[in-house]
Amino acid sequence: MPNDKLLTDKPALTLAAAKKIIAAAEAEALKRNWPVVIAVVDEGGNLISLQRLDNAQFGSVEVAIRKAKSAAAFKRPTKAWEETLAAGHHRVLGLPGVVPSEGGVPLIWQGQIVGAIGVSGVKSSEDGQIARAGAAVLE
Repeated sequence: MPNDKLLTDKPALTLAAAKKIIAAAEAEALKRNWPVVIAVVDEGGNLISLQRLDNAQFGSVEVAIRKAKSAAAFKRPTKAWEETLAAGHHRVLGLPGVVPSEGGVPLIWQGQIVGAIGVSGVKSSEDGQIARAGAAVLE
């Protein structure tokens, strides 16, 4: 079976990459003195790394993880769900795992989603800004 293509060469997010992503997101947050929690998950939504900045509310730990999981599961930024809900489409609230708040961003490497970053602790638009700064590491 050596010539059969049964498996693909699929990139995967490493702990080293997750640490670099979190470092870039943390730098963006610290520049603005925003106390946040930053979570990075793999493509299956499994937590790889979590950083809670000083003075970040502990309630943001689970929210950051859920934002990252939502972005990975649905292969889109959680901002899309926030916009859908703001447009009056309340049905998104019934979808399992959806977090309709900006701050979750898929992580893309070589055209494939390898995970996601989730940020929580400040306004959702600011969470999104921090998450995008982290995701930019892979661009």
